[in-house]
Amino acid sequence: MNNSSKKLSSKEVEELLSVLKDRFEKNRNRHEGMEWSNVLARLETHIEKLWTLNEMEETGGEPDVVGYDNQTSEYIFYDCSEESPKGRRSLCYDQEALESRKQHKPKDSAVNMAAAMGIELLTEEQYRELQRLEKFDLKTSSWVQTPAAIRKLGGAVFCDRRYNHVFLYHNGADSYYAARGFRGSLRV
Repeated sequence: MNNSSKKLSSKEVEELLSVLKDRFEKNRNRHEGMEWSNVLARLETHIEKLWTLNEMEETGGEPDVVGYDNQTSEYIFYDCSEESPKGRRSLCYDQEALESRKQHKPKDSAVNMAAAMGIELLTEEQYRELQRLEKFDLKTSSWVQTPAAIRKLGGAVFCDRRYNHVFLYHNGADSYYAARGFRGSLRV
C-alpha cells in the first residue's frame, strides 16, 4: 500500500487531533516547555503523518510528544500507553523469525507491523528515555531494536520495568508471548 492511499477522513483527522491535544495537555511532564499550537502547526504541515499516528492510536499505543529535534525541527512521538500496546502483542521479532516457525506462527512480527504502520521500534536508549518520563510496562514487555550481532545468532532483545528498574532481556527472535508487544516512535 502506498502512502497516498493512507489518508484519514476530515472527521477522523478532527477526532485524532482532539485525542492528541487532550493527551498532550494532560501529560505536560512528557514535553515541558512545548506548546500544542506549535505541534499542531507541524502536524498540519505534515498531514500525511496523521495516518501513522492514527495507526498508533488504533492499536493502543496512545502516542504523545516526548521530544523535539532542534536540528530537524521535528516533534518526536512515542507510544505512551501504560502497558505495551494491546493491538501489537503476541508477535515474534521479525520476518525471518516468523518464517522460521514451523508451527503455531504468530499473526505477524513486530518489525513488519511497525514498518506497515510507518513507525520504528524504539531502541534500548529510547526505551530508557521513555521510562525516565513515567513508569511503563510494569506487567508487559516490549521488543526493542536488536543489534545485528545478536540477531545474526537468532536472538532478539526486549525491555520492561520491574522492581523499579528497567531491564533488557534476550529471547529467541521467533518467540512470542501474550504480554510482549512493541513500542514505536514517529518523527513529525
